[in-house]
Amino acid sequence: MREPFEPYPELAQHEVEGRLHWFDSDRRAFLKVLGGGVLVCLWPAPSPGQESGRGSGGRDLPKQVAAWLHVGENGRVTVFTGKVEIGQNIRTSLAQQVAEELGAPIEAIDLVMGDTDRTPFDMGTFGSRTTPTMGPQLRAAAAAAREGLKDLAAKRWSVAASTLEARDGKVTDPASRRSLSFGELSRGEELVRDVEGAAVSPPQNWKIAGTPLHKVNGRDFVTGRHRYSADLARPGMLHGKVLRPASFKATLTSADTSAAEKISGATVVRDGDFLGVAAPTLTAAEKALAAIRAQWNETAGQPGNADLFEHLKQTREPARDSHVVGSVEQALGTADVRLSRTYTVEYIAHAPLEPRAALAEWNGDRLSVWTGTQRPFAVREELASALRIPVEKVRVQVPDTGSAYGGKHTGDAAVEAARLAKAAARPVKVVWTREEEFTWAYFRPAGVLEATSGARRDGTLTAWEFHNTNSGPAAIRTPYDVANQKIEFHAAASPLRQGSYRGLAATANVFARESHMDELAHALAMDPLAFRLKNLSDPRLKAVFEAAAETFGWGKTKAGPGSGFGIAGGVEKGGYLATCAEVAVDPATRQARIVRVVEAFECGAVVNPDGLKNQIEGAIVQGIGGALFEAIRFEKGRIENPHFAQYRVPRIPDVPKIEVVVLDRKDLPPAGAGETPLFGLAPAVAGAIFAATGVRLRGLPLSPRGVPAKA
Repeated sequence: MREPFEPYPELAQHEVEGRLHWFDSDRRAFLKVLGGGVLVCLWPAPSPGQESGRGSGGRDLPKQVAAWLHVGENGRVTVFTGKVEIGQNIRTSLAQQVAEELGAPIEAIDLVMGDTDRTPFDMGTFGSRTTPTMGPQLRAAAAAAREGLKDLAAKRWSVAASTLEARDGKVTDPASRRSLSFGELSRGEELVRDVEGAAVSPPQNWKIAGTPLHKVNGRDFVTGRHRYSADLARPGMLHGKVLRPASFKATLTSADTSAAEKISGATVVRDGDFLGVAAPTLTAAEKALAAIRAQWNETAGQPGNADLFEHLKQTREPARDSHVVGSVEQALGTADVRLSRTYTVEYIAHAPLEPRAALAEWNGDRLSVWTGTQRPFAVREELASALRIPVEKVRVQVPDTGSAYGGKHTGDAAVEAARLAKAAARPVKVVWTREEEFTWAYFRPAGVLEATSGARRDGTLTAWEFHNTNSGPAAIRTPYDVANQKIEFHAAASPLRQGSYRGLAATANVFARESHMDELAHALAMDPLAFRLKNLSDPRLKAVFEAAAETFGWGKTKAGPGSGFGIAGGVEKGGYLATCAEVAVDPATRQARIVRVVEAFECGAVVNPDGLKNQIEGAIVQGIGGALFEAIRFEKGRIENPHFAQYRVPRIPDVPKIEVVVLDRKDLPPAGAGETPLFGLAPAVAGAIFAATGVRLRGLPLSPRGVPAKA
């Protein structure tokens, strides 16, 4: 039976809360993966959950090579995967792994990604699961295809297939030096062969995988050739806009649409609380929307920032998951040093470069949608449910998307575009504004985190109690050795719609845990790194701590006036992380500036070193915002900072010197790396601020208005 808090529990720790669409008849507000018409599931066993979507259980993988890979007569190799490209460059690393096993040039590999009519079913692109789950699946399919091509050549030449070699897009007979291209062998026909059985190359023997390669379709992005969802067009297409409620939980009581209906070419759609328009141009659609006179019934008494954490504590539910070892109460009673602290994290926005967008087109009773989402098959189900049509009648296609960070699990814009397109009997494109993205998308959950600990005077941890309220259980377990533990996650009534964010709740839990470890080390008069290593037996986590400390010069270099050093680390999603940070605090303005970051990361065998380094550096830069200044401000059911002018994200001057240390473990299978590198920065920065100023900050963001003066 699965232990509580094991990575990727089936339990959905956070549904995406709030009504997504407003229709007369009830519909499922939460995504469901299981349902009629789904072809196959990628995972053969119950799959890991995600904080904004439920897991799916036990479906068989496609067993035939043709479901995953096709070799064309021209020698080009088409690979099919339900995973999507959202800026993490997984298109390149998956292509590398196929090229490695098949023996084809990387330039010959084309990936079809996130097309529900063409790719095998997939739960979605989240949880750093593409590398450890889809990578092995495509490697196995490519290896089977390689053996199938060798069999075809062996049959032609009347030789044993085991004597042949497949590389550079050809099968060669070393004895006779004969060769045939993959296209000549396949003749464009499907390879009839099971995926299972063919041997794959160990990482130690990789020649294409394991090497740094540029983004395979990078030229399309830098030249502007790539088309995002917002760039797409269909013949006769209209532009759609949706009337948003006056505040959260508001219901539409009346609407005068007569003026909007007089605008040339405009179609007005009213269905329950959903009210939208479609028009030949975006300007006309905006004009029609502005012409609607609507009255809303608003919900009074909604919490705001001022009472957020008290509200979460008051609505906190009994523990949903609990991990208990030994007796924390007894251990605390005999501890030489005891400490109890509370930490908090605010809601933050995903702020993707590409806001939500969708283009919907009906052909009779069939619906096609192009949209940027992490979960095309789940959005397909969402569309079928919202529009009350069979799932087999819906096709979702995902162009390579301009980031998501966990924020694009749902099909909000897709459903809106499809609803308008059905009423207008024309294709309709809906592109959210930045204000809509900041207001009506879901947020990273806020949370209250309470830690109580005990230790002996020699620095040995003896007791650890940890409670997370609302933000989730990802990475909630401590990696440190402690005999007596009580660790619990508690759901609460969230005032805002919330769901997945890059790293899930790991950022909150690691911030609180590592900050508390720093505070306990200070109470024991121990060096923060020495305290951690004393209570750590995991050799992989020890290795990254030691690697980061060595590169940073921890214990060898002293901070200058107004500066301080901090360190933090942890384990999540198969990745091992340690982060060191140097922070300088201006004595006049009290503003904290991150000067230098060293991050050591180990995730098994590395598929693309450059891609991994980019992911780590990107996570560090993104983490600056959540650590120092990002927070959603809200009051009376309204977002008060729904633009980049008011919502502070990291800018170029905020970026410190970054040094990445990658531990490439070719003796271990690859793990994902898209999320875990994010969570070490905030606690390392908090520790550095304390070292520089003596002020311990226990809430994220740490210094939106500067570090307070020491009391």
